Amino acid sequence: MSINATLFVQAIVFAILVWFTMKFVWPPIMKALDERAQKIASGLAAAEKAKSELSVANKRVEEELGKSRNESAIRLAEAERRGQSLIEDAKARATEEGSKIIAAAKVEAEQQTVKARETLREQVAALAVKGAEQILRKEVNAGVHADLLGRLKTEL
Repeated sequence: MSINATLFVQAIVFAILVWFTMKFVWPPIMKALDERAQKIASGLAAAEKAKSELSVANKRVEEELGKSRNESAIRLAEAERRGQSLIEDAKARATEEGSKIIAAAKVEAEQQTVKARETLREQVAALAVKGAEQILRKEVNAGVHADLLGRLKTEL
C-alpha cells in the first residue's frame, strides 16, 4: 500500500471513529456533563437562596431580640415603679401604725401618770392623817373627816 492509500484509509477510520464517538459516546457524556452542571447550578441557587433566607432570618431575629429587650426594659421599669410604690405604701402604713402606737403609748402613759398621781394623793392623804394623828396625839377618824380629806386630796 502506498502512503496515500494508508493516509486515506486512516482518514476514513478516523472519520468513522469521530462519527461513532459523536453518535454513541458523546451524547451520554454531554448529558452527564449537562446534568452535573444543572445540579451544580441548582445547588448554587439553593445556597444563594438559603443565604438570603438566613440573612432575612437573622434580621428577623435581631428585630425580635430588640423587641424583647425593649419589652423586658419596660417590664423592669414597671416592676421597679411598682416596687417603689409598694415601698412608699409600706412606709406610709408603717408611719401611720407607728403614730397609732405612739398615740396609744401616750394615752397609756397619761393614764398611768393619772393613776400614779391618784395613788400618791391617797398615800399623801394617809401620811397627812398619820402625821396629824401624831401631831395631835389622838386618832383622827377618816370616816368622820372624809370631807376634809377629800379637799386635802384635791389640793395636793
